[in-house]
Amino acid sequence: MFDFPDKIKLDRLRERFDRNYRVSRLFSDYLTSYPALIDAEMMSALDCPREDEAAVIGAVLSRALTPEDTPEDLRIQRDYILPAVQVLDISRYRENPYFKNVRIPDVSVGNFSLKNEIYPAYRAFVCGDMAVREDFLEYPPLGYFREDFTFPAVLERGNEWMTLTPVDVDTCEEAIAAAHGRVVTFGLGLGYYAYRVSEKENVESVTVVEISPEAAELFERVILPQFPHKEKVSVIVSDAFEYAQTQMPAENFDYAFVDTWRDAGDGLPMYEKMKRLEHLSPNTEFSYWIEGFILSRARSLAFEDIWQRLGGGAGIEEAVTHGHPLPGNYAELCRTISDDGLRRAIGAQ
Repeated sequence: MFDFPDKIKLDRLRERFDRNYRVSRLFSDYLTSYPALIDAEMMSALDCPREDEAAVIGAVLSRALTPEDTPEDLRIQRDYILPAVQVLDISRYRENPYFKNVRIPDVSVGNFSLKNEIYPAYRAFVCGDMAVREDFLEYPPLGYFREDFTFPAVLERGNEWMTLTPVDVDTCEEAIAAAHGRVVTFGLGLGYYAYRVSEKENVESVTVVEISPEAAELFERVILPQFPHKEKVSVIVSDAFEYAQTQMPAENFDYAFVDTWRDAGDGLPMYEKMKRLEHLSPNTEFSYWIEGFILSRARSLAFEDIWQRLGGGAGIEEAVTHGHPLPGNYAELCRTISDDGLRRAIGAQ
């Protein structure tokens, strides 16, 4: 049972998770319904120096999302909105080797088609993985460009299936840097990861596992021929989990990158499923796209489960329920819901 000091900490953590959820909803509503709230005309009228743009956008966004200026709103502005805003250097993306060297024509194969889309100047978008502090305060970084940004997309029956935006670029960087030897990547998309990894001298081969034969054909016909090291890349049409379970163990890959989901909502079940298959390829190093967002989702669910099993935070005498031991104190709770704690728990299931 939690003693009194731990109970106070637990209640404060409950408040933080509730605040995280509120901010998540605010940002989601903004990105879904009002992404053009701030535009080039507004920023021109404000006429602020470039070095002040992030602060000005943060101030405008704070007023729009939390207009009451209550102590709670002011806390959200200070701790979430202002740190989240980033004005990005568009040249960093335009100089990216994939954007410089791969041309995306308007073509179709079956139900899949390629096209180019545009982020208008100062239109908001998520631009990186979830930012998480040690005290479990979380927010998604919000990016803005000073000018229009063109990016490629794959459509399935006219609906967006996969894009290559700044968040896709930036959230692959660690997995690109770590890749070595014989690499397997689950999920094809526009072939960005395969392109960047195949450029590395210390990468021998890149095997792409893609479930859609039409997406694979579109890639092999239009995009792969533009790769400087296309001879390193091969595509296997297969279900990711079936391949990981039945074929991958015999291949002895050095590195695996898993990217088979659109967001954390559909990603968490697939993340859990693949984590439980890692032991079949013990010599392979695994990494996962937007793992921060996925672990954030897992952390929220784990905390809610613990909170409810503690009687809404009141504490219980019984140390074990549902076959799983409850954390005995606040420090143990924090270890349980940390990134490493969640990874261990998911992999052990």
